[in-house]
Amino acid sequence: MGKRSPNAADRQIGVRMRMRRLMLDMSQEQLAAGLGVSFQQVQKYEKGHNRIGAGRLQQLAEILQVPVSFFFEDFPTSGSRHAALPSYMSDFLTSADGLALTRAFMSIGDARQRRCIVILAEAMAR
Repeated sequence: MGKRSPNAADRQIGVRMRMRRLMLDMSQEQLAAGLGVSFQQVQKYEKGHNRIGAGRLQQLAEILQVPVSFFFEDFPTSGSRHAALPSYMSDFLTSADGLALTRAFMSIGDARQRRCIVILAEAMAR
């Protein structure tokens, strides 16, 4: 039997898991201790390489202080008109820098200042 590659659901759950863990400033080691697994297992979950069973998903939701449905938000289903986030967006939102930048950007109350930052970033990217 060949090696199984992660499917879309496994990756989605892993991305949301990592995003929430980073939002809580929680390390993989801390999450692993709460789940009773190794940090390597948490890495496999976050990459979607290992599936998370229903009981473990419930435990994970409790540790990360979210409902189980959090892991499935924005996940396209058959007949859904919503597309999954492109990988570059989920990669950005689940990185420490991406999360910090998003938090800082969203805390800027002045819409004109936010727009200036967008213009600056677009100019720097050229």
